[in-house]
Amino acid sequence: MNNRIYLVGYMGAGKSTCAKRLSNKLNWDFKDLDQLFESKYKIAITNFFEKYDESLFRRLERDLLQETHSLQNTIIATGGGTACFYNNMSWMNENGHTVYLQMSPSALTNRLIHAKKKRPLIAKKNPEEMYLYVKNQLRQRAIFYSQAKIIIDAESLNLDLLVVKLKKELPDSKI
Repeated sequence: MNNRIYLVGYMGAGKSTCAKRLSNKLNWDFKDLDQLFESKYKIAITNFFEKYDESLFRRLERDLLQETHSLQNTIIATGGGTACFYNNMSWMNENGHTVYLQMSPSALTNRLIHAKKKRPLIAKKNPEEMYLYVKNQLRQRAIFYSQAKIIIDAESLNLDLLVVKLKKELPDSKI
């Protein structure tokens, strides 16, 4: 049984926060792919991007994602780009259940501007540049994110509604 739920969506959409809350509600484990990466490779992702290129990061991220295959009853918050490289999105759909936390470019930009955690891909952008960057990236990534089994509005996230949708998606699970 594939009792893994992968949360996908753009950076700043609230995947980690939602995963923590959902894991508490379902009494499942919680894993954050970015935290797993930093723990395994002993380097912050921002520092990794400064020292190495994105293609190496994406290869290592894919390998780490596939290591989650052994987890059961676990909510996994993925990185913003995880779903968009290699065959990661189809792999997650085959090996678990996917939820896309969908947000508008303006809402994401607002969150990213005010975020405590600085993101390497947008660190040097002013608000207007950031909005255009986010809008363009969302357009490019929509083909991947839209493959999620469940798409939910993350701007007004209703955790109870998400649980109802998950119960329909996973009728034989322990939800």
